[in-house]
Amino acid sequence: MGDQNAGKLNRLLADLGDTRLVSSRWLRAHGYSNSLVARYVGSGWLVSPARGVYLRQGGRLQWDGVVRSLQAGERMPLHVGGRFGLTLQGHEHYLRLGDAGTITLYGPERPPGWMSKLPLQERFAFLGKGPFDLPAVSFTAEVSESVLAGQGLAWHRMDSGAESALVCSTPERAMLELCDGVSDAALVYEADALMQAMTTLRPQRVGLMLRHCHSIKAKRLFLALAERHKHAWLSHVPLDGVELGRGKRALVPGGRLHPTYQITLPGDLD
Repeated sequence: MGDQNAGKLNRLLADLGDTRLVSSRWLRAHGYSNSLVARYVGSGWLVSPARGVYLRQGGRLQWDGVVRSLQAGERMPLHVGGRFGLTLQGHEHYLRLGDAGTITLYGPERPPGWMSKLPLQERFAFLGKGPFDLPAVSFTAEVSESVLAGQGLAWHRMDSGAESALVCSTPERAMLELCDGVSDAALVYEADALMQAMTTLRPQRVGLMLRHCHSIKAKRLFLALAERHKHAWLSHVPLDGVELGRGKRALVPGGRLHPTYQITLPGDLD
């Protein structure tokens, strides 16, 4: 192998590290031709866990490495949120059995097809843009914590290394994302159990998320459950500019209508 190609290979292996993946699209964009990649695979430098994506030989295929590769490498505004966003922040014991292994992702762009074909124990669930009208931001290493905070997002470090950081929803955003997906009584019970644990939400951030949330159902359910658990932060949430819609919302047929937020909850919730 010539010095130039050897240098390209060394740079690629250094970029990949232990858990990062790269797509065929990324490789072409960075000057690695299909024939050169095929040589790397044939020589045992790269392996392909699914068609169209590569990992260094000896690298570890992990769900967080997949997400980090999409965010930082592929520059996709795709974040971990909703149910699994709360799992990352220590609330997995409130979730239904089996859901702790489903990584819930949100963003304006659908993930590449190879993501669902990876041989992982966990599975990914892409839930679309979510219930917010906030603009997408690029999740590069240079994006500041304050920019992310304005979106209800934050860096979550999987271990002590900076390269292990993922962008995920803060609890305030994740709870609203979860409430947006509630469609039956069983999911109301789950949201209620999670809301009970939300004792330290930040009122100003809750207000920001409510103002930018376009799901009337999510906002009413979130507020009704927060009131039910008498969270101290609720009275400090600025509700100016928060649109809660008109009329009643029949979330649970035959349920009990919440007197303040006009949404039906299961009659046996108490």
